Amino acid sequence: MKLGFVSAIFPDLPLEEVLAFAAAEGFACVEPMCWPPGKADRRYAGVTHIDVTNFAPADADRVRALCAKHGVALSGLGYYPNPLDADPAHRALVVGHLHNVIRAAALLGLGVVNTFIGRDHTKSVSANVTAVKEVWEPLVSAARASNVKIGIEHCPMLFSEDEWPGGKNVAVSPAVWRELFATFPCGTLGLNLDPSHLVWQFIDAPRAIREFAKHIHHVHAKDERIDRERLYEVGALGLGWHVPKLPGLGDVEWGPFFSALTSAGYTGPVCVEVEDRAYEGSLEDRKRALRQSRRFLEQFV
Repeated sequence: MKLGFVSAIFPDLPLEEVLAFAAAEGFACVEPMCWPPGKADRRYAGVTHIDVTNFAPADADRVRALCAKHGVALSGLGYYPNPLDADPAHRALVVGHLHNVIRAAALLGLGVVNTFIGRDHTKSVSANVTAVKEVWEPLVSAARASNVKIGIEHCPMLFSEDEWPGGKNVAVSPAVWRELFATFPCGTLGLNLDPSHLVWQFIDAPRAIREFAKHIHHVHAKDERIDRERLYEVGALGLGWHVPKLPGLGDVEWGPFFSALTSAGYTGPVCVEVEDRAYEGSLEDRKRALRQSRRFLEQFV
């Protein structure tokens, strides 16, 4: 396995400085964010370390040269919108940009694009799974033709009452994953596995790894702390009782998690995703978050 990090925590640094930091701190890879340039509509979105809008072979050459200069690989390209948004115009923009990300990954010779399946949170799971077939068939076909795999992150994207009851990502659990992989059995669509999204849903992460081992295309390393006092106040159907933390500072059992990954034969990237607000006060705090995460995870990777 190769230890890296998600570049979203450095929206104020250009790609070369992100790669230089990774090299200096002993990270093997980086997952660069590829949002369309512009204002973010939520936290950790809207970060553009590689602009894929009009990405050409010359752009790919420049990115590869930067990676070679610093000795840091790219684990895959990241773009995490809602491709099943209820607004058809927004959905079309998102899907169009996802095609751009897939093309850029192919030009860079990368094997993975990481994203969300998405969800219309006002509709049922079954209605959204039906919509997945329509929206995602062209995306999966394009990725397969380009020899690029798609890693679906499984965060429910449920943070506010506006997103209740379903959140904005339908691919949140093993039951849905089975349906998705049955719909797209070619192996192009898989998981960007993140244990933080499993622990607060009380889903057994090692068991999920054992069942879906062949579908794991990429791994994120983020922890989640269950706030028992808040959980007591609002119950499991409430909001705000699970808090993103750095690896080792939450409730993920990292030993069994990595034991299952190694037993499954996973040898790909493991990228730290910093969303711990206790480490967001300054650029130096964010750098410290990655150093601390690396020290903790090196015992496993």
